[in-house]
Parts: sequence; C-alpha cells; structure tokens
Amino acid sequence: MTVRRDFQEPARCRPDLLIGREELFAAARDQLGSGGSVLLHGPAGIGKSTVLRALAEEYGAAARTVLRCSATESESHLPFLALADLLGLVLDDVSPRLPAAQRTALESALTGRGESSLQRDGLALRLAVLSALRALAARGPVLVVADDLQWLDPASAELLGFAARRLEGTPVQLLCAVRTEGQESQEYDRHLRACPPDTLAVRLGPLNRTQVAKLLDHRGHGSLPRSTVREIHRTSGGNPLFALELGRALADSPTPPRPGEPLPVPTSLRALVLSRLDMLSVEARRTLLVASAGARPTPALLHAAGRENAEAECAQAAELGLLATEPDAPAVRFAHPLISAALYAEAPAQERRAAHAALSTAASDPIERARHLALATTGTDPEVAARLAEAAALARDRGAPSVAAQLGLLAARHTPADSAPGPEERRLQAAEDAITAGDLDLARDIAREVLTRATVPADRVRAWIYVIDTAGHTMAEVDAVFPQALADAGDDPRLLALVHYQLAWRALIVEGDFTEAREAAAHAAELAERGGDRRTELLSLAFQAQTETLMGHPEAPRTIKRALKEPQDPMVACHHNGAGSARFRWLVMGDQLTEARATVTALLREVRRRGSVESEVHFLRGLAETELHAGHCGRALELARDSLRLARDSGIGETASAMLTSLAEASGGDVDRALALAREAVEHAEEDGDQMYLSRALAALGYAQLVAGDPAGTVRSLRRVRRLELDLGITDPARGRWHGDLAEALVRIGEPAEAQDVIDASREHALRLGRESVIAVLDRAQALVRAAHGDHEAAVAQLTSAQDRLAKLGYGLEEARAAFALAQLRTRRPEGGPRRSTAYDEATRLFRRCRALPWLRQVDEARTAPEPEPALAVPDTLDGLDALAGLAAMERQVAALVMEGATNREIASRLFVSVKTVEATLTRVYRKLGIRSRVDIVRLAAARRAK
Repeated sequence: MTVRRDFQEPARCRPDLLIGREELFAAARDQLGSGGSVLLHGPAGIGKSTVLRALAEEYGAAARTVLRCSATESESHLPFLALADLLGLVLDDVSPRLPAAQRTALESALTGRGESSLQRDGLALRLAVLSALRALAARGPVLVVADDLQWLDPASAELLGFAARRLEGTPVQLLCAVRTEGQESQEYDRHLRACPPDTLAVRLGPLNRTQVAKLLDHRGHGSLPRSTVREIHRTSGGNPLFALELGRALADSPTPPRPGEPLPVPTSLRALVLSRLDMLSVEARRTLLVASAGARPTPALLHAAGRENAEAECAQAAELGLLATEPDAPAVRFAHPLISAALYAEAPAQERRAAHAALSTAASDPIERARHLALATTGTDPEVAARLAEAAALARDRGAPSVAAQLGLLAARHTPADSAPGPEERRLQAAEDAITAGDLDLARDIAREVLTRATVPADRVRAWIYVIDTAGHTMAEVDAVFPQALADAGDDPRLLALVHYQLAWRALIVEGDFTEAREAAAHAAELAERGGDRRTELLSLAFQAQTETLMGHPEAPRTIKRALKEPQDPMVACHHNGAGSARFRWLVMGDQLTEARATVTALLREVRRRGSVESEVHFLRGLAETELHAGHCGRALELARDSLRLARDSGIGETASAMLTSLAEASGGDVDRALALAREAVEHAEEDGDQMYLSRALAALGYAQLVAGDPAGTVRSLRRVRRLELDLGITDPARGRWHGDLAEALVRIGEPAEAQDVIDASREHALRLGRESVIAVLDRAQALVRAAHGDHEAAVAQLTSAQDRLAKLGYGLEEARAAFALAQLRTRRPEGGPRRSTAYDEATRLFRRCRALPWLRQVDEARTAPEPEPALAVPDTLDGLDALAGLAAMERQVAALVMEGATNREIASRLFVSVKTVEATLTRVYRKLGIRSRVDIVRLAAARRAK
C-alpha cells in the first residue's frame, strides 16, 4: 500500500523535526546520553510522536535491546496488549531466567493461554515484568520506547510504571510520550510518577507564527500569503499537525481565501478528518468505522466482520493519509488516534452499533467479543449481561481488575431488575474490582450509586462496607456510615458481623483503643459464627488474637487456638493477618524461639509455594526478627534486606520492612544506614497516621541511636514510644523490647530515677506475662542504675545473672550486650578490676559469634579508651553550693570532675558515658546555673570556699 509522506515513518533527520524544538530536542538528547529517561508530553498533534521517533532512531543504535509499543484508544480496554508489544519478541529469551511463578504469570498474560496465577497473587506479574527487564539489562543497555501512554491498557500501564519506578541502577532507559492538555495536567503528573526517578519531562508547546511559517515552507506550502499563514497559525493554535492539515487543505483548494476572509476549512482536526473522509467511498468509510471500533484491527478481522474488500479500502484510506502502514505488523493503524476517534464520533449511532455487532462475532478475544456485544445492544438483556460478567471474571483472572470493573458496570447496565444476580450485585462486584485496581474513587462512586436505589439489606450493607474500605486511614470521615450500616444489617448476624469487623478496625485506627477493638472483633466473630460466615469469623478471631497479644491479655492463647480450629479457610490459613501469623507472634513474644522459627519457616515456605508476595514480605520479616533475637545477626540482616527489597519491588510493607532492616543494620551491619532506614520508617508512619508502626519505627530509631553513641537521641525517641504505647493500651513489653534500651540511655544521660521508673513499670507486666527474656534485659538495665548509685558489687552480681539467663533462653545478642556491660563495669570499679587487655575478651567472643559488627566496634573503642581513674565523689564544697543544689546526679558528677580539671573524654571514661553525653550534660549545667563555660563552674566553687 502507498502511504502519504506525512504519515510515513519519518526519514532520517527530516528538517521539520527540529523546527521550534531545537532546545527541547537537545535537552532530551543530553538526558538520554547521560543514561536518564525522557517523558515527552503535550496536546494531540503537537509533534510528540515525531520527536520520539527521531530520538529513538538516534539512540536506539546504542542500546542492545529496544522495546517498543504504541497504543491506540480503541485497544485501551484490553489487558496486556501493550505488554505484548514490548515483551512479545523477547519472551522466549527472558522466560528461562525468571522464577517459575513469574514465568507462568508472564507467559499466561502475553499468550492468553492457561490459568493465570494472578487471581491468587496480584503481584506475580508485576515482579515478572520487573525481572524480565532486569534480565535484559544484564546483557546490555535497554531502551523502552512507548508512544501514546494515555492509550495504554490499564494493566500494561500499571506494569510498566511499577517496573520503571524500581529500575534505578540498571541500564534501562525509558523514552515515552503522553498526551496532556494543560501545563499542570493531572494526567501528566500521574505518568511522570510512573517513570524512573531520573526522568526529564519535556513539554512540547505550540509553535509561534514564524515557526509555523517555516514548517509550512518545509512541507511545500511556502507560497501561501502571509495573511493566510497568520490565519493558519491562529486557527491551528500553533499545533503543527493542525497547521499542516490546514495548509494542505488550502493548497489543494481551487479557490484560496482572500486576505481578511476566514479560512474555508473547519477549525478542528475532526472537521479536517471529515473533509478527507468525503474522498472515500461509502464502503471504505464503513470499513474504517469497523476498524475504529476494533481493539486491534487487522485485515483478517475486518474480513471476518464482513468487510470483503478491506485491503483495497484500507489502501485508499492510506493514500489519503488516514492510515499508516507497518511493514512488520499486520495491524491496521490510523495515522493519528484522533482520526479514529473523530471517525467514530461522527458516525450515526445505528452505524456504530452495527460495527460493534459485526465485531462481536469476528473478534477472537472473549473480552473483546463481550464488549462489542454490549455496545451493539440497547436495553437490558440477560444473555448479554451473563457474557459480560464472564468476561469480567476472565479479566479479573488475567490481573486486569480495572477492565473487570468496566465490564462489570456494562453487565449491570444490561441486567434486568428481576434477574439473579441482579444489577446491584454486579455493580458491587465492579466496586470490589475497582478497589483491587486501586481506583477507590470509582469504587466509592459505585457504592454510593447502589445505595441510592438498592433495597436488599445484603446489597446495602456490602455497599456501606465498600464506602468504609475506600476511606482507608481517613475512616473518621465516614463515621456517619456505621449507624446506617447497622440499621440496614438489622438482626442478620452475617451482615452484622461484617459491620462489627469494620468497627474493630475503627476502634484501632480512629480511637487507638485496643480494648474496644478487641471487644468489637470478638463480637464480630460471634456474629459470623451464628451467620455461618467462616471467613469473617476467622478474620475476626485472628484480629482479636493479635490485639490481645499486644495488650498482654490473658485470653490471647485461647483465642489463637480458636482461630486455628478446623474448618479453615485457605485464604486465611497462611495469610499474614491470619491465625498462623498470630500464633507465630505469640511464640516470639513468649521466648519460644525454636518453635517460632519452625512456624514462620513453614508459613514462608507455603506462601512462596502459593506465590503470595505480600505474605512473603511479612514472613521474611518475621524470620529475620527471630534470627535477630537468637543473635544470628548476619542471617537476620540478609533476611531483612531481602524483605526490604521485595517490599520496595512490590510496594507493600515498606515501612515495616524499613523498620526491621534498621534493627538488623544496627545490630549486624551499618549504623548510618540503620539510622536512615529508621527515620524513613518514622516519616512514612507519621504521614500515614499509623500509630502502631510509628511506635515500632521510633523504637528502631532509638536502638540505632543507642548503638551510634547518642543516648540523648535514644531517650527522645523512646520516650515518645512509651507515651504512644500507653495511649494505645499496649502493655506487653515483649512487643517492642525497647524498655531496657530506654533505661540504659537514661542512665547514660544522668537520669537514673526515670530509668528506675521505666524498669519498675515494665517489670510488673513482664512478671505477669512470664516474659523471661524481658525480665533478664531489665535486670541488665537495673545493674546499670545500681552502678550509677555506686553499688558496684550488686551491679556485677545482677549483670552476671542476667547474662547467664539470656544465654539459656537463646538470646545471643542480649547475652553479648550483658557481657559487654559487665566488662565495662569491672574496668571502672573503684577497687580496680581485670586488666583492660583481657576484660573485654568474653564480650568480643560473643559479639563475634553473633556477627554483631557495630557492637564489636564499640568493644574495640572501649579497649583503647584512656585508663579510667577512680571515680571521684562530689566534693563537699560542691555539695554545699546552693547554686548546684538543683542539678541532677549526673550533672553534679560532671561538674565535680570539671572542677578537678578532667577533660570531656576523661569524664566520659570515668562515668561510663559517651563524650557526646558529657557535652550535652555540660550544656544543661550551663543553662541551669546561668553560666557560659567550664571556668565558671570552678569560679562558683571557689567563691563558695572563700565564704
């Protein structure tokens, strides 16, 4: 077929490629040359595709692999078409390098054959695409060229964006173009967020009059009068495609307009398309209409739809520049999406329905057939509705819930009111699909629509539940929904169970009240049991068990046993919020590390077999936590990093994984990275309003600060944790295990009284719950308080006992920390202790066994610190100084040593604190006494002596 020059693939370095685009083209070229990505955006016809093809031609040669896709509006409803364009030709190459679950998901999506695992694991395909791109990048640079992103089917767009955001550090570059209408377009923001972080956004704006004139001249229309060119510029708005179309129409017109007269052509591309359509035969226009209605029209599809002369009619359209040919592809493509859209929009409704009716039998894909059948049908039709519902289920299984939601809405529209299932039930299924797809606004709108007309209580309650679900952390904003949902549920226990399960979450998220949350969950479980809803019963019991465990409630073991009874629901059994997870948490908090490790390992194995990535992230964290308690810091760090990598790849559980990895880094890796991860987790938890994980993230930050030698920072962080958990009603000290760290840090900054208060309050709950490891850690902290008061003999005895008990319980890292504290205390005893060269041998051995590198560095620093001199009592002159009477004990000791001429480093060594702590203490002393320097302390004491 012959194609007009305007719509052919551009020749190399065509002059008009750079007219008005020189600076933008250079910026994009530099960005690609430096290894970055580029997103071109602007309105339709502005020249994005032209610039994109030129850049792809220039830089495609440098890439080992070039992946291309160019979508159209008519195919945007079918899942994975763009993905097939990108990866179809390399599938055989990358498949052997993918994990089995990912390979199965990818092959199923691209071929449409076989049962996709996405119904069980919505993330398998996302990770498969990411792995495929990484595999290609391992062999050399990859350039992904994607035109018309706005027409990508939602499934492909989501997958491409998911991968793009996670390809940092790999030689994969994106060169994309998307239609946007305004400078501040929300669509532009959405597409930019789906690009790699180093993406340069290049907006192509309108050409000025001089540039339009130059463009027309390059295209052979330079003989037009200036006034006409000015009018072309005004009418086209500087859009190069519109300007060229206007120029062509005027050049072909036998009677060009006179100066001052309006252009004898329409002012929009749709009108231009229609004027060119007049040159087609009636049959050719019908063929193009069928092509515009199809998702991916081919000559074969057009033949099957009854267009017997499709090739000749398409050739005629190509001659007029309406179609573009692709030598390597059989698809019939319009030269510009707007041409297809204009053609379809201008066709009479009856002709459009006829085109869809023909395609409803000609299309090979069942989803496409069902869509065409719906668009060809008016009014309700149970058979059409059933086929649409089946197509929605197929789209759901293929991992395209947004397509399933749209098909579900079509099914509801064609469902008679007296059918079973009825239209409202199908709308509610569409709402559920929309929630899965992340389109919460659509789901909420559907639910609200159902509520305006539904009368069946089950439909209304389900709709209320979706309204609540879509509120997320803003559940307080839908408080008025709960009374209405309860009213609609009436006395139906099955419906009431759904509402009370949501009330349990409300109590936790909105009120931060564990007691109320527990009671609501228990009531929901009871109602679900009466109503025969085993799934809601199990979810409620698991929620209740988790809540009771964190509260330190005595009923927690019994609730866990109830949640583990048969019959089990497969979805709940190994789910990260299910009973198995609740039991694991109980074992960890109860010091049963061996059984906890076996339990979480079995859960991890099962979820990996099922391909459940979200649960895998969760149980990787659980196993890492168990290994960390056991003192296997290297193994814990490896597992935690795996969890964080998978969390970031999948976008699930990033805050929790960052928190756990911070703990592992502070114990066995890099302390600076531990601090950064903990602060990241705190920031995310605060942004989300998640008080539960905020307390855990702050606990991780406090621990990292302690390891980094910043006890004052530890105190600030862990004081917040203490307040948060008190407000939340969390009493079990085994939940976060931060209490000993807070007490130790308080001793270091000279606040032994507060440290004692923390120890006493925590010990009471630990004794009640039988948390032996927590008690041993509190004893370690208690020994430090005793040492701060000068009772060294009792402190040594208590540390020795704590170390022995921690060793028997299997807490290797805590055992090593007790040995370290014991060595420090012995080298600082007034009557002297073992030689410094040997005092730390035991701590070194234990930390090395744990592979606790940050702690080993602390031991080395302690070995090389100056030999401590006997601790000095506070001089009588200082004791009697009225001005110093308001100082804390640590502040008085530091002031006394300053009086004796000790340096900050010597003070730190003598008082078993860091230099930073000494500096901070002196700052407080200066502030309290109203002085400015160390010399002023000596002057105050000297003045007292002189009296």
